[in-house]
Amino acid sequence: MRWIWIDKFLEFQPRQSATALKNLSLAEDHLHDLYPAFPIAPHSLIIEGMAQTAGILVGQARDFSEKVILAKIGKAKFHRLSRPGETLAFHARVESLNEHGASVAGVVRCGTAADAPLVAEIDLMFSHIDKNLAGMSFPEHNFVFTEQFTQLLKTYTLDRPIQL
Repeated sequence: MRWIWIDKFLEFQPRQSATALKNLSLAEDHLHDLYPAFPIAPHSLIIEGMAQTAGILVGQARDFSEKVILAKIGKAKFHRLSRPGETLAFHARVESLNEHGASVAGVVRCGTAADAPLVAEIDLMFSHIDKNLAGMSFPEHNFVFTEQFTQLLKTYTLDRPIQL
């Protein structure tokens, strides 16, 4: 089973940008187990949320026909801690996209307002592994974009058709 670190998409512009939300809750074990007296969202999971938001954006650009994996964290600069009860907004913008992969610039804010407090700046690179790891064999099915991931995007597009 995959661990989904985003709750829903708020905005999705194919091949350009996406915004996804994550509501932080004390009901999630990892938020209170790390520092029981001071629960926070671990920075590694904030990076994971950005990677999932950006990865779905990159995967959708090729109609989920490629196996897209996170290849590199170019930058992860954190400006504040995130606590239970807050909502993280992951804003991902495609910087470059080609047959080998993509680079994405990301910003995480505490809340959905344009001037919401800045949580992190995260730049990521993704690889299309079938194109870049020639000679290695991978399963034919797309093990990256399972129904759990694509369902997030389908939920967003039910009442908002994506323009391709």
